[in-house]
Amino acid sequence: MTSLIPNLAPLVCGMLLAATGAGKLFGRRTAQLAANTVLVRVLGDGRRAALALRGVGAAELAVAAALLAAPDTVAPGIATAVLGAGFTAYLGYAKATAPESSCGCSARDEGPIGARAFTRAGLVVLGGLVAATADRAWWSQLPRHPVASAAFLLVAGSAVLGLSADLDRLWLLPLRKLRLRVFGSPLAGPGERAPVAASVELLEHSLAWLAAAPLVRSALLDHWDDEGWRILRFAGVHEDARGAHPVSVLFALDLTSTIDTTPSPAVRVSVIDDRTEELVPLDLMRDLALRTPLPLAN
Repeated sequence: MTSLIPNLAPLVCGMLLAATGAGKLFGRRTAQLAANTVLVRVLGDGRRAALALRGVGAAELAVAAALLAAPDTVAPGIATAVLGAGFTAYLGYAKATAPESSCGCSARDEGPIGARAFTRAGLVVLGGLVAATADRAWWSQLPRHPVASAAFLLVAGSAVLGLSADLDRLWLLPLRKLRLRVFGSPLAGPGERAPVAASVELLEHSLAWLAAAPLVRSALLDHWDDEGWRILRFAGVHEDARGAHPVSVLFALDLTSTIDTTPSPAVRVSVIDDRTEELVPLDLMRDLALRTPLPLAN
């Protein structure tokens, strides 16, 4: 197992650098991400920052190709360690001079630089140094030690997954939602009222909101709780034979529900005429069915 790790390290490092390099070089959002990095301050221009980020991606792809094609030579591993050291130095400079800037590590993560970015850069350095000691090709190790190879690759892949903030949506967010559904919110007991912002989020993902949206003309104006229901009031405009006139659009939903616990909530919708304070009779679901769908761009 001791000799197996150096021989498989080029495979792990190569796959990681190939993924991050391709994201930087070919990603559609590279220019947007570069604008949020410290490279703009250093180079003085968003276009130059995007070109620099793509250049780093090209270098990562070149090193990845060398790691995967010639894993039992020293140069690819040393190049990987040099890249990792450069990443670490860049992260340190960015954290010191622009702590809220984006990492730019994978051309998908736009969050601020944190401990996970430094840890991943450090592991690239370590992985490169270990890969430089490989004496056999990684493809020769897989059939010779299938179980041990699979175990090592699983552990290494899990480490990379856990240290990649842009991949949280694939595993961390589903786990958090599952925990909320099974155990409930850690900050609330059974039947505890959901925060108002959570009720608004739940409403805005509901069919009731889609049906009533053409009437709504404001953000949330008022809210109150009544007998297990949370009432959310929005200003709106309704047009009929008398012309357009202001209305209040009221949504009522379970005050304990959130989008994590009740993806498809039951929502009551009432439209009140602001002038007469009378209920406006509307069939919102019928109107929703009659709407002409917007054309989709190819």
